[in-house]
Amino acid sequence: MSNDLSHVVSADKAHVWHHLTQHKPYEVGEPRIIVEGQGIHVWDQHGTRFLDAVSGAVWTVNVGYGRTEIGDAIRDAVVKLNYFAGSAGTIPGALFAERLIEKMPGMSRVYYCNSGSEANEKAFKMVRQIAHKKYGGKKTKILYRDRDYHGGTMATMSAGGQDQRNEQYGPMAPDFIRVPHCMEYRAQWDLTGEAYGKRAAAAIEEVILREGPETVGALCLEPVTAGGGVITPPEGYWDAVQAICKKYDILLHIDEVVCGIGRTGEWFGYQHYGIKPDFVTMAKGLASGYAAIACCVTTEEVFEMFKDDPADILNHFRDISTFGGCTAGPAAALVNMDIIEREGLLENTTKMGARLIANLNALMEKHAVIGDVRGKGLFCGAELVSDRAAKTPVTEAQMGAVVAECAKQGVIIGASNRSVPGLNNVLCFAPALIITADQIDELTAAVDSALTRVFG
Repeated sequence: MSNDLSHVVSADKAHVWHHLTQHKPYEVGEPRIIVEGQGIHVWDQHGTRFLDAVSGAVWTVNVGYGRTEIGDAIRDAVVKLNYFAGSAGTIPGALFAERLIEKMPGMSRVYYCNSGSEANEKAFKMVRQIAHKKYGGKKTKILYRDRDYHGGTMATMSAGGQDQRNEQYGPMAPDFIRVPHCMEYRAQWDLTGEAYGKRAAAAIEEVILREGPETVGALCLEPVTAGGGVITPPEGYWDAVQAICKKYDILLHIDEVVCGIGRTGEWFGYQHYGIKPDFVTMAKGLASGYAAIACCVTTEEVFEMFKDDPADILNHFRDISTFGGCTAGPAAALVNMDIIEREGLLENTTKMGARLIANLNALMEKHAVIGDVRGKGLFCGAELVSDRAAKTPVTEAQMGAVVAECAKQGVIIGASNRSVPGLNNVLCFAPALIITADQIDELTAAVDSALTRVFG
């Protein structure tokens, strides 16, 4: 291939509709084209090398770029059998389901699809069907949390706690009900620590009682809120949430699309907190972006509800995901999991995550603009405020300037984007799980320099 990529750039400008992007600036400038990736670095069309601190911009490339063994596994799988609809099985599909369930005690069934949004849709459909099968059509309401995100389809936006993402796309689907967030930094109650966690859980119970427990079928939550501000749950929160679900016969759906497959230092974020979910959904890091794959995983108890009356033609889960039948996804996911185990990446995530948090806390001592640092494993955030006492968010223009200054130093970082009105002020860090101590230091040094340049 020629080093002259001018034709590629012009083709992109003329025909590609980029995600999350205002295209007006491209009329005079040009889009960034990512040409190559290796390890934790990517190169653009100008040959500029970047340390990618957000794993493909949206927290996906968990094992890093350039893994030839994953590419080889995909090639071997698709040449033998590229596709057969999920109404039948495939060898990679069966083997990866077995391997995945080994990492998820208490779970037992894997439903394949091709995106995190779709995986969440499957869980929502299962909840609704169970409402009709078991509860006379009454337990249809699905609770979701303020600031959480579950996808970009109409149903998942209806369960979306980031209002700015939903603006101009309404009306939303009925029977999706919001509960309060659990972030102590922007406290809704004058409490701290475990008392705050229990109070945030009690707020969920208040919504259940207001709506009527007999109408509520499921509660859908991220283990760590991702794009809504990298919100780690307070002590006491998850134990209380689990007890509330049990008390009112409400199914618990944990959305692991971001946190799953090692991002937090365990295989799944919920495993830090002793949660026993009924549904777990996942995508992103499942195959580190080498192939499109997502899963909705359930308990055997949920699965049994869809086969209890074979004489009823509506009894089974009447759903299909076309590309859930691709073999590339599970073939890639198997090798992805091999790499994480062989290279000790869960342990590295815990160790490097602690270093990242320590470095960010040191920056908070130096820069008054950092109001809070939080995270779990290699998923961390720094909330920027113009006044620490008042917790006044910096502007989105200032956030953009920090991201741009980091890019000038060859480091790509993230920032909350068009999510929570007036509160898109959290820098996001989610590097590949292979990151080294030196690379953590390089990343935070770039942030240090950027904050100095933007805020003085």
